[in-house]
Amino acid sequence: MVNKKKLIHIAIAVILIAFYAVSERFPGSDSSLDSSQENALLHQVIADQLSDIQVTGSGEVVKLLADDNQGSRHQRFLVKIDSGDVVLIAHNIDLAPRVDSLQRGDIIRFNGEYEWNNKGGVVHWTHKDPRSKHIHGWLEHDGRKYW
Repeated sequence: MVNKKKLIHIAIAVILIAFYAVSERFPGSDSSLDSSQENALLHQVIADQLSDIQVTGSGEVVKLLADDNQGSRHQRFLVKIDSGDVVLIAHNIDLAPRVDSLQRGDIIRFNGEYEWNNKGGVVHWTHKDPRSKHIHGWLEHDGRKYW
C-alpha cells in the first residue's frame, strides 16, 4: 500500500511534469504559472525533500559563490525565493554562457533539476542538454535567457 506522503510526492511530480510539457510544447500558451505559483510548487518540493524534479522559480540573488572548477565548471550562487527558502544554483558554464552581469540583490528566474539536501537543495541542469536526453533548463536575468 502506498502511504499518503508518497502519493503527495507523486501528485506534485505529475503536476510539474505536465506543466513543463505543456509550456514547452506551447511556449506562448496561457498555461504558464506566475512566479508566486512557480515558487509555491518549488517550496513544496523543498518541504517534501524531493529530488530529480524539474522546477521553475525566481528569487533574489543573496550570495555569489566562487566557481566550482572540479570537472565541469559551474557558476554558483544562492537564491532566496519568496517563501524564504534558499537554493544553490549550479549553472554549467562549459555548456552555457556565464551570467557575467549577475550581482547580489538581482532577481533571477531559473529552470532546472532540483536535488534536495539539508541546506535547501541545489538546482542544476540550467542549460540545454547537448544530447537532448534531459529536459533543457535555463536562467533568465535582465531579460536575457542563458542556456
